[in-house]
Parts: sequence; structure tokens; C-alpha cells
Amino acid sequence: MASVPQPKPSAARQDLYRRMDKDDLAPLWEVLHDLIPDEPATPCKPALWKYRDVRPYLMEAGKLITAREAIRRVLILENPGMRGESCITQSLYAGLQLILPGEIAPSHRHSQSALRFIVEGSGAYTAVDGERTTMHPGDFIITPSWTWHDHGNPGEEPVVWLDGLDIRIVQAFGAQFHEPFAQEVQPVARSEGASAARFGANLLPVGADAPFGKTSPIFNYPYARSREALAKLAKDQAPDACHGWKMQFINPMTGGPAMPTIGAFLQLLPKGFGGQAHRATDGTVYSVVEGSGAARIGDERFEFEPRDTFVVPSWAPLRLEAAAETVLFSFSDRPCQDALGLWREARPA
Repeated sequence: MASVPQPKPSAARQDLYRRMDKDDLAPLWEVLHDLIPDEPATPCKPALWKYRDVRPYLMEAGKLITAREAIRRVLILENPGMRGESCITQSLYAGLQLILPGEIAPSHRHSQSALRFIVEGSGAYTAVDGERTTMHPGDFIITPSWTWHDHGNPGEEPVVWLDGLDIRIVQAFGAQFHEPFAQEVQPVARSEGASAARFGANLLPVGADAPFGKTSPIFNYPYARSREALAKLAKDQAPDACHGWKMQFINPMTGGPAMPTIGAFLQLLPKGFGGQAHRATDGTVYSVVEGSGAARIGDERFEFEPRDTFVVPSWAPLRLEAAAETVLFSFSDRPCQDALGLWREARPA
């Protein structure tokens, strides 16, 4: 009964509200229905960004502002239901970042955690706390909270990646911090691949502490290895009715998600796949790696191809279709919801 909308308040009630307002008070019963709806209500809308449409804007921006000037040359993917709020879901930020040959994006650090999913091009790098990793399409790369990081492109082609950050989550807690590094590029202290060698071979150095706190000590999950794992999984078991074959990137030190605030996933859909509809409370961002198909989100249908990005709002029914064998990368705030006991999913019985 508490969530039933109330009729327009009487004159006496309105007078009470006016008088209490000067003491910074407000009646809960007038807003309870909006605060505690019967099921998730979000201004986030389903949307798809066609890479072939976005790329020309990104390349034009590359001619008009340098990576050094911009600090990070990114086009924000703004949810059409939340324009001006720099977010793709209520909790997450996403954008497409470009770095051209010869450019450097200056080193800094911030309390927000970030992921990079490489969309186009090879040869650029990300450096995290003294170690560089070279980018290739499909790689999932992490920038842990409060780690120094810069990007550079010594290669010969433009490199574009999808950024995902927990900006809105950190903002909700009022815990935003940022600091520029003293130099444009941080010193390289370890050889490339050192983190993967120490933590990515089902081995841990004896007595090792977690270098990035609750975030995975591996900060590059190469696509070649991830794709191979999906292919072998598909040989040994039938696809899930909703997700096909879906795997989660994990922290090898804990077995939990690779990032404490953002869950990252990779899934394979066989050619001709017609998934059953399901819904979950974590609004999810998808990047198309291989193949083509469609995402039916609620009453809308979005046809996708490689490098496209689409978003599924919280509790919106999703049905995936694959016209060809398809690989999708996705990320959401599921680790936060799991930690708070909030995550919920509804799928066919």
C-alpha cells in the first residue's frame, strides 16, 4: 500500500508542506511511489551506436584536437534518455577513444576504475604503474583505481578503443580524486608481459600481495586467449538458451570479478542462434567483436555488426539473435550489485 500514488494534497497539507520547507523538511508520502517503485524504473533507454557512423566524427576530432590537448580524446556514448549526464547507464560511463600514430595521452591517475576494449587498430600501448602492454583488437585491458596510466601510439595506424568507467558509482559516494603525473610519460619499470607471467599462468609468486587491491593483477586479457577459451567451451557443452556460451573475466587471486565495480564478459553465439528473452538488474553495455545479428531489447530491434556498441537498460528484456557466428564483449555494474545483494535475473523456467 505504501507505494500507491497519493491524490493531490489538500490545501491544509500544502500549507503544512510550505511551512516545513523552510526547515529543509519534505513529506516522504508524496514521493514514496517514485523512490520505491514496484520494479526497476530507469531513464536509461535501449540504444545502438553504429561504428561506421561514429568513426568519421572521431577521425575529424583527431584533426581538430591532439591527444595532448584533450588529455583523453574521447567521444562519450551518451544514453539518449540521459543526454548531458555523460553516462551510458545510470551507473556507468562509456566512450570511444582515439590515439593517432605518434601521439601520447599524458599520464595521470584517478580513483575511478577503467577498462579498455580495443575496437580498431594495433600497436598502441597502455602503461599501468610502470608496465606497458601493447593493444590488439579484442583485448580487454584494465586500469585499476588510483594507478598511474598513460597511452601512446608508436605504430603506424589509428587505434580506437571502448572506454568503460565507474564514474557514476564513484560520484555517488563522493569519492572522486584525480592527480596528473609530474611528467607526460611515466617511467617503465618492468618488462612488457611481467604481470601476465607472474599472475596469468595458474601460478602466483610465493608471498605475493595483490598489487592493485581488489582489482586483478593481470591488466591485459589478450583476445586470442579469450577467443580460444570460448571455442573450446563450445565444443564440450550446449549453448545456454539465453547467452550462448558466456564467460566472465576474473581476478586470478580471488576467483571473483576482474574489477570490483565493473563486471566484464565475453560470449559466443552460434550461427542461427535465437536466444530466449531474459532480463537482469545490471544495465549492460555490449561491443560487437565478430559476426552480425540483432538485439531485441524490449519492443525494439537493433541490428548489429562488428565494432558496434549497444546498451541494455536495467530490467529490460533482451533477446539475442546471430545471423553469423558472433562474439560479444560486455560490461556492467554486476559486481557492485552482487556485493550488496541486489542483483536479480529473470529467465525462462
